[in-house]
Amino acid sequence: MILGMSVGAFTTLHVIISLVAIVSGLAVLFAMIGNRQLELLTAVFLFTTVLTSVTGFFFHSKAIGPPHIVGVISLVVLAVALFALYGRKLVGVWRPVYVVTAVLALYLNCFVLVVQAFDKIAPLHVLAPTGKEPAFAAAQGATLLLFVVLGYLATRAYRPGLAPTGAAPGMA
Repeated sequence: MILGMSVGAFTTLHVIISLVAIVSGLAVLFAMIGNRQLELLTAVFLFTTVLTSVTGFFFHSKAIGPPHIVGVISLVVLAVALFALYGRKLVGVWRPVYVVTAVLALYLNCFVLVVQAFDKIAPLHVLAPTGKEPAFAAAQGATLLLFVVLGYLATRAYRPGLAPTGAAPGMA
């Protein structure tokens, strides 16, 4: 039992929260690349990403391991993102700080998604049963490269308060 739920039910809840975080995070990321603000979806992304990391700590474990380390890193990164967005209102250096930390938090969720996919999806598990095989490394490398490119594009394009790329002034 975890928080009064069976381990299976809690796991399902955790996975649903994680998927909502990833989907909303991708929408926010592509909005940033298009220089658009999605305030409600951004709040959903940040809240569910925090919740994903927090609920991950409730799973029973005999020792501190990689999932705990990723969870701690994610929460620290999210604290900076939340401070940049809500505390500093993206003014000055806080805009790129927010974009980088938000993208990093989303990447960490996707990193874990790839780990879980190779662990839980049979055809992928066959390709990398220990998580140390070339197929797993290639998938994680491609994920990292994708997020570096998207993060770069978002950092360059996201300028809240300015017209979206390609839009006439005043049409934002």
